Amino acid sequence: MQKLKRIAAMIGVIFLIGMYVVTLILGLTASPATQNMLMASIVCTVLIPVLLYAMMLIARVLGHSEDEPPAGNEEKKKSSSDEKKKINY
Repeated sequence: MQKLKRIAAMIGVIFLIGMYVVTLILGLTASPATQNMLMASIVCTVLIPVLLYAMMLIARVLGHSEDEPPAGNEEKKKSSSDEKKKINY
């Protein structure tokens, strides 16, 4: 699984660098059709990393492993251990 994550991260880095290079090239050219492509490239340069970050956050919350408790269950475990302490005393 770690190898897959590293490969996906490397593809993402290459993709982001490619978007930045395309944005730079389109910004330096002076063709009439370039303005729309430049604006689309700038929007994608900002929007795609934000969407990827949001997807990673959602995957972290939804995709927990069996040995790790899902987010939000820490309080339940603490309260159940507190109840056991109260019963034992």
